[in-house]
Amino acid sequence: MLKTALKRIVQCIPTLFIVVMFTFILTRIIPGSPAATILGPQASAADIAAMEVKLGLDQPKLQQFVDYIGNILQGDFGPSYMYNQPVLDLIAERIPSTLQITVVALIIALIVGVGVGMFSALHQYSAFDYVFMILALVGVSMPIFWLGLMLVNLFSVQLGWLPNLGRGSFDISFWDGISHMILPCICLATIPMATFARITRSSMLEVIHSDSIKALRARGISERNIIFKHALKNALPPIVTVLGLQIANCFTGAILTESIFSWPGMGTLIVNAITNRDYMLIQGVVLFFALVFVIVNLLVDLAYMVINPRVSYEGGGSN
Repeated sequence: MLKTALKRIVQCIPTLFIVVMFTFILTRIIPGSPAATILGPQASAADIAAMEVKLGLDQPKLQQFVDYIGNILQGDFGPSYMYNQPVLDLIAERIPSTLQITVVALIIALIVGVGVGMFSALHQYSAFDYVFMILALVGVSMPIFWLGLMLVNLFSVQLGWLPNLGRGSFDISFWDGISHMILPCICLATIPMATFARITRSSMLEVIHSDSIKALRARGISERNIIFKHALKNALPPIVTVLGLQIANCFTGAILTESIFSWPGMGTLIVNAITNRDYMLIQGVVLFFALVFVIVNLLVDLAYMVINPRVSYEGGGSN
């Protein structure tokens, strides 16, 4: 397994380099200048040129890229033009907020999605099965920004039950912290929840109709033990694979979710960076997201090999 992990890490290096290169190119294509944004609309051309020299933007693009790569290799993501702070400090400041709603949303999605998927599989073709799968299809197809706006309109504007903006604070009260999390977490959990339900149902149906499960029933083992000790375990590999994808989707979905609910996390950070042409901050946040995806995919691969050792064996045999 260690050999496989090292091989995956080495394979990820070209991917990360391509991400850095394309992000660098795309930031320079964005219309506008960071210097003009910093100085404001009243700045003269001479002032803008002087600011570009100060920021190092007067250098040739290739030289800027080489310098940026060299700084990354030393663990320096550069300073933010807008916040006048190191990019890594800003990421470290904002990532707890994003993790807060991402982790909670994933837990909700896993518990509800897997539970609904199992219930639907065990009651195949029942009214509950049809209703749940229709709702799952709607959940997968629903745009996250539209759902967020509808949740705000219903629960915050119309009913007034929940706050619609900000993070809240557990220092003020436990309910203040929880109430601010409910709508963003529901919004972020909807698509993963529907995906888990559909995958779990499909995987469970395949397992519970297999010959091995029929043999266990013939031996008189209780249905509860069959479902939770045998069927669910054998149905896990597809769920684990989807979990890795949904972790990545939740991080990207957090950009829209945080923008809708004014949640002070990585999503609002990168939106503000794009708005203000903050090249270093855009590049740093995108690279951070890419690193998260790489690490998550590596952990999913390793978890898959633990659940199904034949994957490790076959992978090793093909090398």
